[in-house]
Amino acid sequence: MSAWPAIWLTLQLAAVTTAILMVIALPLGWWLATTRARSRPFFEAVTTLPLVLPPTVLGFYLLVLMRPDAPLGGLFLSATGETLAFSFTGLVVASVVYSLPFAVQPMQTAFRAVPQTTLDAARMLGASPRDAFFSVSLPMASRGAVTAAVLSFAHTVGEFGVVLMVGGNIPGKTRVISIEIFSAVETLDYATAHLLSAWLLILSLIVLTLVYVFNRRGGSRFV
Repeated sequence: MSAWPAIWLTLQLAAVTTAILMVIALPLGWWLATTRARSRPFFEAVTTLPLVLPPTVLGFYLLVLMRPDAPLGGLFLSATGETLAFSFTGLVVASVVYSLPFAVQPMQTAFRAVPQTTLDAARMLGASPRDAFFSVSLPMASRGAVTAAVLSFAHTVGEFGVVLMVGGNIPGKTRVISIEIFSAVETLDYATAHLLSAWLLILSLIVLTLVYVFNRRGGSRFV
């Protein structure tokens, strides 16, 4: 099937994006769940913004930031000799920003559900804040971490507007599954469009079902 390069590229993008998001979401979700700073609502709004902002708007501003004459784009160009826009790295940056809420919100909810009495007991036993985080908070929030990873991966697989704005439609380089479907429809290749669309539909249904079953067995819900 000619769509295999797009499938493989999509899976690579989703895997890399999920790994980066988990590194970001763990400390950010913990901070949002535990801080009493007055600025917390602002940062919560920033991390949630991609949920309500049109993908084309987000993609446009990311594209502006990735221009060779912009600080981010210029730094990447001087380091690699390539433009950040219309590259796999650019897709990763855009995907991390676009899928950020799907990683941060489950982690924030999971950390918020950790009983304060348990943390107080750990400190009374001599645990430092760092020890309490790694030995108490993180293990108890493990279900939130799994949910965040699964949702981030699935959401990245289905991206369209943002990746099209930032990456364009370059076969083998930036053409992911959603763009492959768009291209198939444009060329009246409905067989390929049906096949890839059905694959994404089934994948999304399976992922959401597993997340709900997983959370219900754990006695909590994150989505």
